[in-house]
This record gives sequence, C-alpha cells and structure tokens, in this order.
Amino acid sequence: MATNIPPLHTLDPLGRFSDRAQDYARYRPSYPEAAIAAILAGLGDPRHLTVADIGAGTGISSRLLGDRGARVIAVEPNTAMAEAAAPHAQVTFQAGTAEQTGLATESVQVVTCCQSFHWFHAPSAVAEFSRILQPGGRLALLWNDWDLNDPCTAAYRTIIQAVATRQIRHHDHTHSLEEVAAHPDFTPMEQLSFAYRQRLTRPEVVGRSLSSSYMPKTGDGYDQFLDAIMAWHQIWAATNGTVTLAYITNLYTMGPPSTIYCAKL
Repeated sequence: MATNIPPLHTLDPLGRFSDRAQDYARYRPSYPEAAIAAILAGLGDPRHLTVADIGAGTGISSRLLGDRGARVIAVEPNTAMAEAAAPHAQVTFQAGTAEQTGLATESVQVVTCCQSFHWFHAPSAVAEFSRILQPGGRLALLWNDWDLNDPCTAAYRTIIQAVATRQIRHHDHTHSLEEVAAHPDFTPMEQLSFAYRQRLTRPEVVGRSLSSSYMPKTGDGYDQFLDAIMAWHQIWAATNGTVTLAYITNLYTMGPPSTIYCAKL
C-alpha cells in the first residue's frame, strides 16, 4: 500500500538543522577513504581540481576532499552548520543552495553531494550541476546507509524509527537518483559500495542520533529514546563501553569512469 510521504525538499531543508549543528559536527560519521579516492580518481592531480561540495553541512566531506589536495567550495545555506565547521586550508564556505549555488558557469571539475542530495529539488539541482560543471566533469553523490544486515545496527534503527518525527525510508535517495539518470548531460551512473564502521560511546550515540533532523530533543519521544538506547547499549556494548554502527557507503558517479571499482556489498 502506497504511503503519502512529502518530498524532503518541502520539509524546510534550509533551516531544520540549525539547532543540531554542534551534534552534527561532533558525531556524524565520516566517509571511507576509498570512497573519497574514487570520487577524484582518473581526473588528474587533485591539486588542479576545484570541487563544489553542495549541501556541505559542517564540512565533513569537504575536509576529506581538501586533504587530497583539491580546492573545495563548500556550498551550504545554513549559517549555523557552516559556522560549526572546523577550518581547513583547502576549503572555503559559500552561502548557496543546490538549486542556486552562486557559482559561475563551467567553473568546477567536480560536484559532490554527500548525505545531502535527497534534500534537494532534484530537477532544479541537476540542471544547476550541469551548468557549473566543466565539460568532462564528474558528479558524485554519496550516502552512508545503515547496514541492516548487522543486528546491532538494525536494532538501533528500530529504536530511531519508533520515535522519529517522520517516516524514515531505507535508501531515502533511490527516487531522487532517477532524476540524475534521466538528465541528458550526464553519462550512465556508476555505483560503488564500501563497508564503513563508526565506533561510539553511549553519549556519542545519543549525540549522533540527535544530529538527525527527525529526532525529538524533548518530550515523551526523547525520554523513550533515552530509555531504549540505555537498554540497547547494555546488550551491544563491547567491554570498553563502545558500540559499533555499521554502514554501507554508497557512491554514485556520473562523468568519466573513476577507474576504481569495488564489488557491491
């Protein structure tokens, strides 16, 4: 039976993370080095590349790209998120949206959207990416998806879904990818998948959870969440008190083949 779930770009994507910026900066997972390498692979010396990281948030992906030598323009509309970002010599933050980046036509070689594309109005965003990319450039869309084959992570997701303020769809990005695949300016999509793990203490799990826009921060739902996480932690914690959340990091690229291939997990 179909459910009537509003598109995420209609749910205040520009403001809904304002009160979560510090938790986002401290507790959100990073991305596998192999995934970042695949984004840039085959494009030449990264020091000669300009990357537009769209919906950059607190700059997690921007700094990883900058670590490889690329010049990164982190496009982020939320001031609180941008202000929570740690500085990086290769990263410059700029206010803008996916639909109106403010960047010049054909000014970048790579466009990245890391954990962000599902918040955009896909047709408008894809048209904007086509405009700002140089010929032969690459579009890369990256998500950390929960690995629900891992029992600890599956149990964690059940806790989150029980208190979330909106329905959480696994692989929320599937439908938005169709808009990219249909755009005439982009080559057929290449998908690469990577295993990733995030080890957290119980307070860090709480912080990681509250960085999500759909998590209650007060009231009965919040109290229910804390009680459930306490019980979950007692079951799954290692002897040092940490738990490990498992992800499958899914990368979708359009543009020149990356030359790095990884079997889908």
